[in-house]
Order: sequence, then structure tokens, then C-alpha cells
Amino acid sequence: MSTAALRRPLTTFEEFCALIPEGQKADLIDGVIYMASPDNIEGNDLYAWLYALMSFFIDAKELGGKLNISRVAYRLSPRTGPEPDIGYIGPEKLDKVRHGYIDAAPDLAIEIVSEDSVTRDYELKRTAYEKAGVREYWIIDPLEEKVTLLRLSRDGVFKQVRPRAGRFVSKVIDGFWFDPAWFWRQPLPSKIKILATVLDEKGMDK
Repeated sequence: MSTAALRRPLTTFEEFCALIPEGQKADLIDGVIYMASPDNIEGNDLYAWLYALMSFFIDAKELGGKLNISRVAYRLSPRTGPEPDIGYIGPEKLDKVRHGYIDAAPDLAIEIVSEDSVTRDYELKRTAYEKAGVREYWIIDPLEEKVTLLRLSRDGVFKQVRPRAGRFVSKVIDGFWFDPAWFWRQPLPSKIKILATVLDEKGMDK
């Protein structure tokens, strides 16, 4: 997601919510507001495609919880409230949903890298998500055509997960897996066909 920093005195989460108009994508990281510029078409297509695929999967498996696409802030601390491109909380956190934000860390955060968000996604948000106890953090990088999947260890540190047979498996969204090669296709593959593949219990063995 393309963003630029808005330099001003350190901002609290409450001030951030009051300052940013509804519908405007922005992140608050360590008291600094990062405003989003318009999406590039490919990045927008990718996160809308992935959100739909994951949403269909969660519904099909009746996993519950809440999946959000962009523009929903997660209050991680008094001065940090990022809006991941895609965020998910499990059913046990539904009581943390407020009007306009979620008063908890996401269980899963996904960021899609743009040219001006490289440092933010790989460094600033990684640090913020790790500190807040986010269970999984996926960094999807169309610029390099690579995916970095980080999972929180028992000692509270992100560990990079290696793909198995070229595929990544989530432990947050039970049963969901993906082949990152899907993300780089133009046009993106049929969501219905990919969903059928992911729902196939034998899919990981193919």
C-alpha cells in the first residue's frame, strides 16, 4: 500500500481516529501518521482478490471471526494503530470490535508491498506486529515476486516460515494454504477454481 509520512507531534491513537476521515487509508506507527496515496491497479487487484478468496474459505469452513480489508485500524498500543491491507481476528476477539477500529492486535496481518512502503512493511510494521503479539504476518511483495510468512514463536519473536513444496500453510486460518505463484499471474486466476483447490483436503499433496 502506497503511503507517505505526515510529520507532526507524536499522535495518540485517539487523536489518529479523530484526525483521519472515514474512508482514508492511513497507519499510525509509534506516533507518526502515514497517509496512503491512491493504490496502483495491480496492488489493488491483488489484495481484493486475496480478500475474496480468504473470505469465501472462512465462510465455507465456518471458521467465524472477522476478516477486514484495509481502512480498519487495530489498536496495538497508545501510539500505534496500523491498518493492514488485510487483517483477521478469530471469534474470541469479536468483543474487541469497536466503531471504526478494533481494540486488539490482529491474529493475522497481511501487507502488500508498494515502492514507497518497503521499509514500512519489512521493518516498521514487522516490529510493531511482533511486539503486539500478532500470530502471523504475511508480507506479499509484487515488486520482488516473493512472499515472507512470519509466525510468532513461543518466546514472542517472529520466525520465518519456509514453504512446503512451494506452498505456504496458515496456522491462524485453519486449513488455508496458498501457492504464491498465483499472486503473480496476469490476469489473476479464477477465485472459484482456486477456492476449490484450497478446499480440497488432498490439495496439499498434489
